[in-house]
Amino acid sequence: MRVAEAVGQALADLGVAHAFGVIGSGNFAVVNALHAAGTRFVHARHECAAVCMADGYARVSGRVGIATCHQGPGLTNALTGFTEAAKARTPLLLLAADTSAGAVRSNFRIDQAAAVRACGGVAERVHGPDTALADVARAWRTAAQQRRAVALMLPLDTQAADATSAGPPPQPVVPTPAPTSDVVAQVVDVLAAAERPAIIGGRGAVMAGAGPALRRLGARIGAVLSTSANGNGLFAGDDHALGISGGFASPVAADLLASADVVLAFGATLNMWTTRHGTLVADTARVVQVDLDASALGTHHRVDIAIAADAATTAEALLAEVERRGLAREGLRDPATTRRIASGAWRHVDYADGSTADTIDPRTLSIALDDLLPSERTIAIDSGHFMGWPAMYLAVPDADGFVFNQAYQSIGLGLGAAIGAAVARPDRLAVAALGDGGAMMSLGEFETAAGLDEPLLVVVYNDAAYGAEVHHFGPMGHPVDLVRFPAPDLAAYGRAAGGRGIVVRSTHDLEQLRGWLDDPRGLCVVDARVTPTVVAEWLEEAFRAH
Repeated sequence: MRVAEAVGQALADLGVAHAFGVIGSGNFAVVNALHAAGTRFVHARHECAAVCMADGYARVSGRVGIATCHQGPGLTNALTGFTEAAKARTPLLLLAADTSAGAVRSNFRIDQAAAVRACGGVAERVHGPDTALADVARAWRTAAQQRRAVALMLPLDTQAADATSAGPPPQPVVPTPAPTSDVVAQVVDVLAAAERPAIIGGRGAVMAGAGPALRRLGARIGAVLSTSANGNGLFAGDDHALGISGGFASPVAADLLASADVVLAFGATLNMWTTRHGTLVADTARVVQVDLDASALGTHHRVDIAIAADAATTAEALLAEVERRGLAREGLRDPATTRRIASGAWRHVDYADGSTADTIDPRTLSIALDDLLPSERTIAIDSGHFMGWPAMYLAVPDADGFVFNQAYQSIGLGLGAAIGAAVARPDRLAVAALGDGGAMMSLGEFETAAGLDEPLLVVVYNDAAYGAEVHHFGPMGHPVDLVRFPAPDLAAYGRAAGGRGIVVRSTHDLEQLRGWLDDPRGLCVVDARVTPTVVAEWLEEAFRAH
């Protein structure tokens, strides 16, 4: 068996059920070996999208996402999506072909390892036929256990050699880092004096499975519950959940968070987005931060007690100590506050509807979609001016139902992530929320989506512009003609790719979507012509950050 075949078989043996990529001569043999071993391969039209598919798949499934690309330009095409995964700490393995050792004049030759490291990823390599299986296992462990984006280089000469290595030795089970009893007691001392506690769960809490323990802890100490954007859905359905903290927070949520006297952050870095530049954490509040990554503690916001440990393990330890002491508080769970939370969600906040005869207010669109879509849904959101509206108005059933590709803040990544999410959770309708700019960057993947076994709904908030730049620079008196474009007919692109396409200018036009939702198959593109003068509430905050 050649190394390429052994690598494919080894990954299949590790349980790889799905892989995403663009096939070239450099990765042809590995992909064929994966496919022959039973792995389903989803062919993307661009390598960046392939990595985004693996990223979305990993975030929703909790498994390592697998992508693959050709050497040289295949890798460089993939790097924007790979950087997003690296910054988001997504467990991802990119199988990247590489030039042979002796091909020093190859057109494809670049320092691929340096490129990967420059993007924040981990560069690994299959060094030879006698180490191939150990090299694969090492790269896999790094991705899975350290939650890192790893690129495994597969030199062509090594791929073609006969594999001579045996499998790697069994790996020891690494215990989950837990807090010390002293620090648990210290935190509970703080909670015993708290009158208005708040818990914020981030992506780290989601990946640790900390939601149930945090809900029980919140009930015991009378805390309101909130999340970072990447943790959205962690507390879905709880009467005391405020939704997303930060720029997407409703007025009621922002007020309650800012009034908290203790803030417990689990797997959330408390960056400027989550704290709204610090305004949602009172100067007098005691702050406790729990994170597996010790380097994340106190990086963005002051912290009174820092705990380098697993979010779920820490939550369970705190709950056990709270119960041991008999501590129980009403806190922010009095009936009046509970009623206020229920009536304070974004869909209940009044706004002046900016819809016209030819356009629909993006808030009106989002509320109508929330009512129309099935509750079992996965919402994947691209970057851009529009991105707050689906995050604020579209409910998700749990944290696995929300994919937010914003770690690198690149537009054009959301559609790939939605495709990966659709493959990971075929029991839920995957919805890609895109701006027209991001949609135009990823048109090739309309064809990928149309060919899937799983249905995919693409909703484009089409304002015929780079809206963030229009609304930021226009009021300053700068000309913005260069960031306005003729409105693309994205519904026609959807039909051309083999799917369905609907132009929406009013809630009445959304009635056309009902028939597809009754029996969703393939691709459906909703080209929503949104009112271009409606400005997102969070936009100026975002630009202040820069």
